[in-house]
Amino acid sequence: MAQKRYEISDEQWDQIKNLIPIAKTGRPPKDNRLIFNAILWIARSGAAWRDLPERFGSWKTVYSRFCKWRNDGTLLTIFRELTSEADYENLSIDSTCIKAHQHSAGAKKGAINIETKQHIGLSRGGHTIKIHAVVDGLGNPIYFQLSSGNLHDSTQAVDVLSNIDIKDSNILADKAYGTNEIREYITSKKASYTIPPKSNAKNPWDCDWWLYKERHLVECFFNKIKHFRRIATRCDKLADSFLAFVYIAAIFILSK
Repeated sequence: MAQKRYEISDEQWDQIKNLIPIAKTGRPPKDNRLIFNAILWIARSGAAWRDLPERFGSWKTVYSRFCKWRNDGTLLTIFRELTSEADYENLSIDSTCIKAHQHSAGAKKGAINIETKQHIGLSRGGHTIKIHAVVDGLGNPIYFQLSSGNLHDSTQAVDVLSNIDIKDSNILADKAYGTNEIREYITSKKASYTIPPKSNAKNPWDCDWWLYKERHLVECFFNKIKHFRRIATRCDKLADSFLAFVYIAAIFILSK
């Protein structure tokens, strides 16, 4: 099949096609690859669902399948399969701040809390959301988590790391992660850390600055996913939908 702009290649599709359930609705059901390419087009272009090109069929069908894969864990299953052989020797943790577009507002009031559920925080930079990520020694992502953009990275680090088995791993992070709580948590899990102390630390510790250079891998990954315009600016009202697009981008990158 000829590959078009914003579409997955034959080699990439072969890696994930058996992890996507066969659709049981439609006359006949839309091909999973066509639907995945349609979602990928939305992720890369940043366009609204209604602007989906006609070659993908009805945007409502594509959106419905997107919601299904988001809610039933299909995207997470694919992501975990592609990261099943990750290199846990060195893990880099960091976050990136994403501007929330005005279209991300308007979710039902009362039913949800915009900060704790939709992770949109108000700070000097406006309404923002943070993507917290952990990448392995090859720069491939192994875990994502969202938070409001006005929350400091150090307040989320232990929660992020608690979702990963870090035993025998070395955690690379910048000075923001050098709190006693974070370092004690890492040590309690029989892991080590390469985190430089702040200049005003009362009891500074040694840091392997040569190894610390490897932390650039997580920054490189953030650069890659921000090529997906749907991620570079959050337009989705629901945090679950925004995170689903993060998984879409990660799947595309991991399968290349």
